[in-house]
Amino acid sequence: MVFRRHRSPNLILAAVLLLPVLAASQERVTVAVASNFARTATEIAARFTARTGHQTHIIAASTGKLYAQIINGAPYDVLLAADAERPRLLEEAGLGVAGTRFAYAFGTLVLWSRDPAVATVGCREQLLHLGKKHLAIANPETAPYGVAAREFLLDAGLWEQVRPRLVLGENILQTLQFVASGNASLGLIAQSQTGIPALPSPTCEWVVPTRTYSPLEQQAILLQRAADKKAASAFLNYLRGPAGREQIAGHGYLLPD
Repeated sequence: MVFRRHRSPNLILAAVLLLPVLAASQERVTVAVASNFARTATEIAARFTARTGHQTHIIAASTGKLYAQIINGAPYDVLLAADAERPRLLEEAGLGVAGTRFAYAFGTLVLWSRDPAVATVGCREQLLHLGKKHLAIANPETAPYGVAAREFLLDAGLWEQVRPRLVLGENILQTLQFVASGNASLGLIAQSQTGIPALPSPTCEWVVPTRTYSPLEQQAILLQRAADKKAASAFLNYLRGPAGREQIAGHGYLLPD
C-alpha cells in the first residue's frame, strides 16, 4: 500500500504569501570603500551576508573619487573612507546621516620593495639615496594614504629630493601594483596590503613611524539615501561589533578604542 502525503492548500497558500515578506526583509547594501580597505571589506561583507542574508555590493576607489561620486548623486548606502575629513564633510552637507559617523580603523604606512638591488641596502637607506630609482605613492590630491606619504617625506626633508622620481597611483591599490610589478623600486603602501596572499615576497620592508604623518583615521558613515534602510545600519553595526573588529585587526589595522 502506498501512502501519499497531501499538503494542505492553506499551508501552500501561506508559504506563497510569506515569500515576498522574506524577500523584503533581505535587502541589498551598496558600500563605497576606500581602496586600501577593499579586501578587508569584501571579507567582512561575506560574513555579514552569511549571518544576515542581506546582500552586499562593494565599490572600491580612492576616498576622494568616492566622495566626488557621492556629491554627484552616486547610489551608495554606506561610505568606508580612508580619512575622517570626507565623512565629516558629507555629514555637514546633509548627505550623511548625522550621528552615524565613527572611526572603524587606523591605517599605517610601510615603505616596501621587491627590487633585488635594494635587498642589501634596505628600504630606508635606499629612500635616502634614491638616485634614478622611482618611488610610488598614492596621489595626495585624492588618496589619504598619499597625503600621509607626502607628510612623511616632508618631515624627513626628502620631498623635493624625491619629487622628480615619484610615480603617483590613483589610489593605494594602484600604488601597490606599481611597486609589486617593478615599475617603481620603492613604494609607500598601506601596512594592511602586505598581508595579501598573492603579493610577492619583499626584498625589504620598513614601517614608517606614525609620528611623521597625521593619523590615518578611517571613518564610516551611513549615507542619507539609506537613512531608513535597515540592512545598511545593520552592516555598520556589524563593522563596529566584535566580529567586524576582529576581522579588521586581522588585516593589520589598528583599532579605535
